[in-house]
Amino acid sequence: MPSNPTLSNWVSLTTLGLIWGASFLGIAIALEGVAPLWVAAGRIVIGALTLTGVAVVMGIKLPTHAGIWGFAAAMGIFSSALPFFLLSWSQQHVTSGFAGISMAAIPLFVLGFAHFLVPGDRLTNAKAAGFMLGLLGVGVLIGPGVLAMTGSELETLARLGCLAASLSYAIGSIVTRRCPEVHPMAFGVLALWMASVIMVPAALWHEGVPALPAPRPLLALLFLGLLPTGLATLLKISIIRSAGPSFLAQVNYHVPVWSVLLGVMILSEDLSPRILLALGIIISGLVVSRSRILQRKPVMQ
Repeated sequence: MPSNPTLSNWVSLTTLGLIWGASFLGIAIALEGVAPLWVAAGRIVIGALTLTGVAVVMGIKLPTHAGIWGFAAAMGIFSSALPFFLLSWSQQHVTSGFAGISMAAIPLFVLGFAHFLVPGDRLTNAKAAGFMLGLLGVGVLIGPGVLAMTGSELETLARLGCLAASLSYAIGSIVTRRCPEVHPMAFGVLALWMASVIMVPAALWHEGVPALPAPRPLLALLFLGLLPTGLATLLKISIIRSAGPSFLAQVNYHVPVWSVLLGVMILSEDLSPRILLALGIIISGLVVSRSRILQRKPVMQ
C-alpha cells in the first residue's frame, strides 16, 4: 500500500508539474522550426527511445499478452499520438498559457468517464460539484473573446483543439486504469512505440522528410522527448508506487500555473482577467471534487 507522502514525493510532484507545465513552452518554441506533426512524432520517438533504454538497463521485458497490447495501442493513441498532435497544431493559433490551462479539465473529464467505466469509482456529491464547477471554468476558458490576442482566424478552432486534447488524455487515463496488471514501465514503452508507428508515417505522408531545424527548435524538441515524454513517465511511476495515484492527481493544480508563468516570462505572452478567472474556477472544481466532507456520499446509484 502507498505510504504517506514524503518530502521526496513532494519534490517529485512539483518537478513533474514543472516539466509538464513547461511542455507547452517547449511546443511553442519547437513550432518555430518544426511542423506540427513532426513535433508530435519527434517527441514520441525520442521518449520511446529514452524509456526503452531505461527498460533495457532495468531488465524489463515487454508483455506478451495480446490484450495488453490492445490497451497499449489505445493508450498510445489517446495519451500520446492524438493529444500531442492536437496541441502542436493548436499552439500555432493560441498561447502556451491557454494550452496549459485547458489541461486542467483532464481530471474533470476523468470524473465523468470513471463513473461509468471504472468499477468502484462512482461519482460522489463532491465529485459532481467539482465536475460542474470545472465545466463552468472550461466554458469561461473557451468562450467568445477569451485570449483573442493572437489574431488568428483559427483561434476558436484551436481552443477546441486544446480541449479535445484534454479529453483525449482523460480517455487515455481510463484506458490505463482498465488495463490488466502489467509493469508500468513496459506498458509505457509499448504505448510509445505504438504511437510512433502511427505518427511517423503520418508525418512523412503529410509533411514529408523534415529538414534539420535551427538549434533553438531542435533543442525544444529534444526537451519535449526527454523530459515531458520520457523522464516524466519515470517520475509518475515513482510517485504512484510510493505515495499513490490520488497524491499524483494533485499535479493538475501545478501544470496550468507553470504553463502560464513560463509563457509570460519567456514568451512575453499577455494575461487576461478572464483566463485567470477560468483558472480559478477550474482549480476550485478540482479542490471541491477532492473534498473529504462530501467524498463518501454517492450522487448516483
